[in-house]
Amino acid sequence: MKNIVVIGGGHGQSTILKGLKGIDDIHISAIVTVADDGGSTGRIRSLYNIPAMGDIRNVLLALSDKKNFMTDLLDYRFSSELYTGEFDIIGHNLGNLILTALTDTTGSFMGAIETLKGILDIKGDIIPSSLDVITLFAKMDDDTIVSGEANIPSFNHHIKEVFYLKAPKATEEAIQAIKEADLVIYGIGSVYTSIIPNIIIPEIKEALNKTNAYKVYFANCMTQNNETFDYDLKDHIEAMEGHGAIIDLVVKHNDKIPEAILARYKEENSIEVIDHHDTGHEVMTYDLLDFSRDLVRHDPSKITRVIKEILKRIS
Repeated sequence: MKNIVVIGGGHGQSTILKGLKGIDDIHISAIVTVADDGGSTGRIRSLYNIPAMGDIRNVLLALSDKKNFMTDLLDYRFSSELYTGEFDIIGHNLGNLILTALTDTTGSFMGAIETLKGILDIKGDIIPSSLDVITLFAKMDDDTIVSGEANIPSFNHHIKEVFYLKAPKATEEAIQAIKEADLVIYGIGSVYTSIIPNIIIPEIKEALNKTNAYKVYFANCMTQNNETFDYDLKDHIEAMEGHGAIIDLVVKHNDKIPEAILARYKEENSIEVIDHHDTGHEVMTYDLLDFSRDLVRHDPSKITRVIKEILKRIS
């Protein structure tokens, strides 16, 4: 039994977790950022002073083997078509509201997660990186300070660093999972607003320094507008390591992305992440992507194959 920890947030982390579900004899621990302050998550966070749960919900759905009415309900979002003027539920995700209700009825955010884990028959652990209500800040290259995870990508400047004004307390479960890990995976996802918000929590950074786990960074295939809009692979790695990540291996795609798709992404200031320079790390390249929806996405089944190969390397 190998202990695998996946650190991140957003849809990228969920994609890796879907790939891990297809591997036997592993225990999965997903350490998930709670720095999100936009959309439904942000509104609930403000009203109820509880950690952001949007990424937690995505991870619950990713690890569930049940595709039924319950998973459909957790992913349901109220649209403006239902709005009558009596209740402000436009844009709210039902899964977020259920997690909020369970936090109240169980008496804790962790209790809410454990309850849904049981309902969805999830094996493994879903761990918020902190139970504090935290605000992420970014310092730009012109020394502008931006407050709030949702606001950071809207500024057209290079990010120097992201940080918290007050250091959050890591969950004990996150620290223990990292200590016991055989393999730690960073990614896939927004470097500054999904992965690094976990790493810069002091106790998590310390645990990553002390663990004997093999540490792998699954690199993004496309840059992100206003966040990493002109980054190559080395820039991504330096951003991670500059905030405390320790990386033993980098996994990158070697797929040929169709020109029509690249042109459409370029219109949104997103380009392919290229390996221009020596990164100073071992880089393994694989066929990893899926273009079936005319989008650039990682394929969970291909991730399964790669992680199996990595597990053989460390066994």
